[in-house]
Amino acid sequence: MNKYRTHTCGELTKLHKEKIISLSGWINKKRDHGNLLFIDLRDNFGITQCVIDKSNEIFKKIEKLSLETVIKITGMVIERSNETVNKNISTGEIEVKINKIDILGETKELPMPVFSDQEYAEDIRLKYRFLDLRRKKIHQNIILRSQVISFIRIEMQKLGFLEFQTPILTSSSPEGARDFLVPSRLNPGKFYALPQAPQQFKQLIMVSGFDKYFQIAPCFRDEDARADRSPGEFYQLDLEMSFVEQEDVFGVIETLFLKLFKTFSNKKILHEKFPKITYEDAMIKYGSDKPDLRNPLEISDLTNIFEREDVKFEIFKKLVKNGSIVRALVTKNTKDKPRSFFDGIDKWAKDQGSSGLAYFTLEKEDKINAKGPIGKFFSENSLLEIMKLTNANIGDTIFLSCGKKVDVEKILSGARKKIAEDLDLIDNETFSFCWIVDYPMYEIDQTTKKIKFSHNPFSMPQGEVNKLDLSNPLNIKAFQYDIVCNGIELSSGAIRNHIPELMYKLFEIAGYSKNDVNQKFSGMINALSYGAPPHGGIAPGIDRIVMLLANEKNIREVTMFPMNQNAQDLMMNAPSEISDNQLKELNLNIKKKK
Repeated sequence: MNKYRTHTCGELTKLHKEKIISLSGWINKKRDHGNLLFIDLRDNFGITQCVIDKSNEIFKKIEKLSLETVIKITGMVIERSNETVNKNISTGEIEVKINKIDILGETKELPMPVFSDQEYAEDIRLKYRFLDLRRKKIHQNIILRSQVISFIRIEMQKLGFLEFQTPILTSSSPEGARDFLVPSRLNPGKFYALPQAPQQFKQLIMVSGFDKYFQIAPCFRDEDARADRSPGEFYQLDLEMSFVEQEDVFGVIETLFLKLFKTFSNKKILHEKFPKITYEDAMIKYGSDKPDLRNPLEISDLTNIFEREDVKFEIFKKLVKNGSIVRALVTKNTKDKPRSFFDGIDKWAKDQGSSGLAYFTLEKEDKINAKGPIGKFFSENSLLEIMKLTNANIGDTIFLSCGKKVDVEKILSGARKKIAEDLDLIDNETFSFCWIVDYPMYEIDQTTKKIKFSHNPFSMPQGEVNKLDLSNPLNIKAFQYDIVCNGIELSSGAIRNHIPELMYKLFEIAGYSKNDVNQKFSGMINALSYGAPPHGGIAPGIDRIVMLLANEKNIREVTMFPMNQNAQDLMMNAPSEISDNQLKELNLNIKKKK
């Protein structure tokens, strides 16, 4: 018999009544009722109410114990009366009458309470993360994370995938985010990089003749923190498949995700066959390639309307002549909303750095007209055309933004989210997945004005390889895809370019010589020249999946030991300075900033 416990704190029921048992755990709460002292004892599995009578000689000893002291109690299981049953816990039909107590671990004064889910400052929570993790909600989130990863492993094996581990110490990549670098003691002046993703290695696994690979892969990127992105490190379900097309990858992910989200959530899945939306359509209809399809609001392009003679809104007409675009967001049946609602949206847009959102509401008396600050500038015919282009009806309101494409997309994407929240249009009890497909292979770098890869440089371009028009690279689309759920990007993926000569040509467009490719991607390009299969894959983020399932808005709530916004581990004091001896071993010197 285990000397610390016969049962866990989530195990006892009235079937155990009148049995002598032992429990070990933390004192979660105490309630002193004068002659009786109640203790809620907590362990990983649940809570059991324990009680001791004042006549017991150890009453005063227990009375003095602090919350979070670790104790072992021995006593008899007693069935509770009907009026005292606690239906909120699995052990709520019983309590344990304490006969004996052993103190296993004392505690100092707590910097934060554990029994409450009250919000505390981030620095306190992260410095004392071991206490934060005892709290019910976050403790359950971390258990959920473990269960999700175990489920994924089992399902991937059922789908015929083999799990392999790829190196952590590797070479620096010229693409993507900043690398974390590790100096080499045995090779002075040279550095390893921690992998931003196992991208090249998983492709090499396919070249090695394995058919389906996966791993729960740690990835390291020196990026700034966001609510949905941890600074420093994260985990992803990394997978790759040989002899596949885009649809084969989609089939695996849809099969896995449907099972996963149905197993761990009661929320409804809106589309069990995930919709496919082209990148171009997503940017027009939603202003983002991460659309939340629970939101019914859509954006339409109205640029051509402002070339009409019967539209007199000169400010927009002048901007359109100089190359600006106009897009519109329609809100359904908002004619009865007060003026403050519309002005509030306009003010919000200005607070975001925009010039604001023009708007009008469609009405009909003798004829169709527009009510609102700019309504008078539109003829009935122009309004009929706008209604046709936007699927708007009488009573709907149309918000307009005019400017550079990137600015219009940004403000209307944000407005779409804000208005939907203000009008309570989003069903929070649903998951809505979609694929974003047909990404452009290249884009113009806004800083250098040069052509660069838009997504993944190792992707296969669409079309017949021998007939690609490389003279118009911005028109080339790639077999690249993202999977999105509720406005959160879970992953990017692609069918890979497995043809070395084509890779040289595509990298040349982005400014890389053949020698650059041979140096920077030597392992990859060399392997592809020895007979590589067509292959492709994807890598959904574990942290973001668990965020959705746990209904959390911040990735910190589903990560066991996260860093703060400045990529610091306050609990372990990392990053930290290292000794002169360590620097000497690594042939490094620290240059102090003046």
